[in-house]
Amino acid sequence: MTTIRGARERARTEVTAAIKDEARRQLAAEGAAKLSLRAVARELGMVSSALYRYFPSRDDLLTALIVDAFNAVGSAAEQALATADSAGPAGPPGPVDRWTAICTAVRAWALAHPHEYALIYGSPVPGYIAPQVTVAPASRVGLALISVASDAHHAGGIALPTLSPELRPEAERLAAQFAPGLPPEVTAALVAAWAQLFGLISFEVFGQFNEVVEARDELFTQSVRRLAHEVGLLATAGPTA
Repeated sequence: MTTIRGARERARTEVTAAIKDEARRQLAAEGAAKLSLRAVARELGMVSSALYRYFPSRDDLLTALIVDAFNAVGSAAEQALATADSAGPAGPPGPVDRWTAICTAVRAWALAHPHEYALIYGSPVPGYIAPQVTVAPASRVGLALISVASDAHHAGGIALPTLSPELRPEAERLAAQFAPGLPPEVTAALVAAWAQLFGLISFEVFGQFNEVVEARDELFTQSVRRLAHEVGLLATAGPTA
């Protein structure tokens, strides 16, 4: 019985992967709004009723694709940070270099997977409301950036940005909710930097830089390092005074 159950589980895993792969092909060809379970079943040679046993609705399939995409870009960010932290002859990187490594990996993933990037950071799919299960995967890139700021703060490698009195209550709420232990000044700057990072990437992925910016690698690197300084990260960890 264990052998049979294992074979069934492997078969289900393989069919689920095939369904997702075909759905991603449809995303590339038609966009998320036109994703159809019937079309996916037809391309795979399945009857619709069989596919519904894997994904009961289009929204369930969309959610699975969204979770996969968020996990993929989050994994890229985390792996880039781990690689950067593998100290070479020059020693461990400073906060700005760690930040830049994460941002560069996110951009590289987006350029390599533009349709999946569009699914999670492009126009909302009409009629689709993301469920709670997408929240944790969607947080992975942000948490990687927060970890850099938190490490820098504890090591004395951060300078507090300015914060207006009007924004302080909101910044304190964000710090308590998403970055306990970080000053509100840093948390507010992190939110702004996070939004600007994906704005830069989206401009490139969606073509707004076409015939405008040619030195995109250089622009991106300079921009994300500037964002790191706006967050308060210093080139090297250590006392600020």
